[in-house]
Amino acid sequence: MSMPDSLHSFHIPVMGTGFTIDTPVRVAPLGISSVISLVDDALIEQIRKFYCEKYNMEYAAITKNTDDYRAKRITAYLNLVDEIVKIEFSAVKNSDYESGSRISKYFELLPQPSPLKMDYEAMLCEPDENKKKNLQEALREQMVPGSIDVNIMTKLDRTNYSTSGDKLSAEYSDALSALRGFAESTLNAAIVFSAGINKRLYTYVEKFEDFYADASGFTKKQIVLKVSDYRSSIIQGRVFARRGLWVSEYRVESGLNCGGHAFLSNGQLLGPILEEFKTKRQELVSGLQNNYTEALKKINRPIPEKLPRVRFTVQGGVGTAEEHEFLQSHYDMQSIGWGSPFLLVPEAVHIDTVTLKQLAEAGEDDLYVSEVSPLNIPFNNLVDSASDQKKLERFNDRHPGSPCVKGHLKFNTDFTKKPICIASREYQELKIKQLENEIDNPEELEEAIFKVVEKSCLCHDLGASSLLANSIGREEKLYPAICPGPNLAYFNKVFTIKEMVDHIYGRLDLLKDMERPNLFIKELKMYLDHFITEIKKFALDPTEKKMASLNAFRINLLEGIDYYRDLFPYMFKGKKGLCIKAVGELQELKQRLIEYAFP
Repeated sequence: MSMPDSLHSFHIPVMGTGFTIDTPVRVAPLGISSVISLVDDALIEQIRKFYCEKYNMEYAAITKNTDDYRAKRITAYLNLVDEIVKIEFSAVKNSDYESGSRISKYFELLPQPSPLKMDYEAMLCEPDENKKKNLQEALREQMVPGSIDVNIMTKLDRTNYSTSGDKLSAEYSDALSALRGFAESTLNAAIVFSAGINKRLYTYVEKFEDFYADASGFTKKQIVLKVSDYRSSIIQGRVFARRGLWVSEYRVESGLNCGGHAFLSNGQLLGPILEEFKTKRQELVSGLQNNYTEALKKINRPIPEKLPRVRFTVQGGVGTAEEHEFLQSHYDMQSIGWGSPFLLVPEAVHIDTVTLKQLAEAGEDDLYVSEVSPLNIPFNNLVDSASDQKKLERFNDRHPGSPCVKGHLKFNTDFTKKPICIASREYQELKIKQLENEIDNPEELEEAIFKVVEKSCLCHDLGASSLLANSIGREEKLYPAICPGPNLAYFNKVFTIKEMVDHIYGRLDLLKDMERPNLFIKELKMYLDHFITEIKKFALDPTEKKMASLNAFRINLLEGIDYYRDLFPYMFKGKKGLCIKAVGELQELKQRLIEYAFP
C-alpha cells in the first residue's frame, strides 16, 4: 500500500526534540501529517514506555547495554506509533456520524474546497436514510490517516563510543543510527533531512531497500529535503539521484522567520526563492530524472514505469488563511507548514503548563534569535525560559554550564581528546579559566565569559517539556527550553485543534484586531536587523572578504524589496489599503537599508 496523499493543505513540521514527538498519535487519525524528531533516543524510549502503559501493550526496555540500542529504540517507538495510529484511525473511521463524534470531526476539519468535504456535507443533507448510509460508507472508504514522518538534523552526527571507551564505527554515529532506526521500522512514511548535506549519511541511505522505488514507482520510505534555496535543492537532489534514489519533496523554509535553528541566507528572501522554484521546478525535476535513470541502470534496478511524485512545500512565518492560500495559488506549493502556532494547541503537541502560559503571553520582544545553541547557529528562543533561568542560576552559584546528560552536541576538542559539548559544565569551567589567564581587562573578560555561559543544554532541555506534560521522569529536575518562531507573538491564547485548523482555512480568524506584519515584510525586517548588526561588527574588524559578503547581502535585500513591490498588487488584490500600507513599509525598509553605508 502506498503512502496516501494528504487531504489537507498544511502539515505540522518538527518542533524541538520533544514537542512533536507524539504529534502523529494525536493528529494522524484525524488526517493531519506531522514530523517526529529522531535526535533524542532516551526521550523516545521514555515516551515509548508511557504509551505502552497507556495502551496496555508489552514493554521491554532497550537499555544502553543493548547492542545498537539507539537504532533499536527508534525502530521500536516508530513501530509503536504506527500501530497506535492504525488503532486510533480505525476507531475514528468506525465511529458514528453524529455531532461531536470523531468521524464528524475528521470531515469538519477538511478544507472547504475538498471534494471529500463536499461529499460529507451532501451526506448530511441527504433525507433518504438508505442513500445516507451508502454515502457514509463511501466516505469511510476514502478516509486516510496523516503521515507519520520523521526528521534528522544532518549536522547532529556525533561519533559514539562503546562502554569500554572504544570509538565505534561510523554506522553507529547518531545520524546513521537514527536513519537505520527509521529504515527498519514498519512505517510507510518520509524522512526529512534538514541542515544541509551529510555525505556519509546520504551514502548510507543506499543500504536500505525501502528507499528505492519499485517498477510501479512506489517507494515505502520517501526522502524529503528541507532546503533554503533552489541551488541547494539541485545539489542535494543530485547526490541522491546519482545513487538511484529519488527525492519526493523539497521543503523550502524561511532562513529567519521560523522556529528552532535559524539557517540564514545571504540576504535571499523567501519570496524570490519561491519564485525561482516556481519558474524552474520542471527544469529541476527533468535534470535529476536523467541522473536517476542512469544510476538505476548502473545498479541493475528497474526504472519505474512512472516517475515517483515530487512535491514542493514551504514553511516559516505563515500566520493567516490569506497567506496560506497565496503561497498555494501563486507559487503552487502543495502543502504549507504551520509550526509555532501549534505550540499553543496542547491537543497536538507535548507542552507543560508553565511554558504554555509563557508562550500564550509572549509578545514580539519575548521571542528572539539567540546565541544559546552549542552548534553556534542562531537559535530562536523565549525570554526567561526555565532552561535559561536555571543556566543563570548555575552561573551565579559559580557552577557555570549544564550537566551533560545526553551528549548529542559533543563536538568540541579544545581541551579534551574526546569531544565535549560547549554548553557542558566541563567545557565552560575549562574555558573560563583559560580566559581569566589570557584577558586582563575586566570588561573584555566579562564579555568573553558571557559568550561562553550563554550556551544552553538543548539536547536535554528541549525534551523536558514533553516529560513534564505527562508527569514522566519525576525523579529528576527538569528545566524546559523552547524554540518558537517570531510568528507566535501574534497568537495570544491556548487553542483547540479545530480552532487552529479553522483559522488556517479561513473559517475562523484567531488574529482578529491583531496588528501583525505580512510574513514577507516580517522576514525582511529580521534580515535587515541582522544586516545592520553585521555592519556594526564590520566597523570593529573590517576585512575585504566581509565587505564583499555584506555587499552581496545588501544587493540581495534590495532585489528582494523590488520583487515584493511588484508582487504585492497581486498578493493584496482587491485590498488597496493593505497594498498601499505594505508598499509603504517596503519603501521605509529600503530607505533604512540605503542609509546604512559601510563605515
